[in-house]
Amino acid sequence: MSGWLILALLGGGVFAILAILRVGRPLWSFVGAALMLGAAGYAWQGRPSLAGAPREAARARLPDDLAADDLRDAMWGRFTYDYAYAVAADGLAKSGANEAAVGALLGGLQGAPQSARLWTRLGSAILAHDGGRVLSPAARLAFDRGLTLAPDHPAPYFYYGMALVQTGDLPGAKRAWLASLARTRRDASYREDLAVRLVLLDRLMAMQKGR
Repeated sequence: MSGWLILALLGGGVFAILAILRVGRPLWSFVGAALMLGAAGYAWQGRPSLAGAPREAARARLPDDLAADDLRDAMWGRFTYDYAYAVAADGLAKSGANEAAVGALLGGLQGAPQSARLWTRLGSAILAHDGGRVLSPAARLAFDRGLTLAPDHPAPYFYYGMALVQTGDLPGAKRAWLASLARTRRDASYREDLAVRLVLLDRLMAMQKGR
């Protein structure tokens, strides 16, 4: 069993326990953020492709942050033209169909070329398609386009920071998340979520320095 599959099973088990115990959704977000950052650290420092038992063919991807859909909808909104394409891309990515996710987003951009949401999501999709370890020029271009189209919106900075966490640029991720938090209304439902992720990121950075 590969390291990625072990992480995915662990994450699924944790969230199943939270559901059984009827734990409030705010804690789901905290646990999801912790698992995401832990998995990112594992991807950066560890060797997740190594098997712990006889190997099975599997598509490598980060375990799902099961609170991510709520955060996505809170930051970007719902039931818009670009919402449909972004949700479709998320579903494809969760099944490992990263190339199809990129195609869906490119299709959406044909009808909404000024959508910061779709450009930002395209950056994440290209990163996943490329293996999730290096931010390619194409992915950077997509993220930059999203930031340019919505310079005062917190979401492009947040998801760009997510990509930087995944590729190991933790200082860059912190700068992006601080920019996201600075653009978030004080009464926004997701402000605490962003703050929690920054705290966890600081702890991860401290752990890396201590090694």
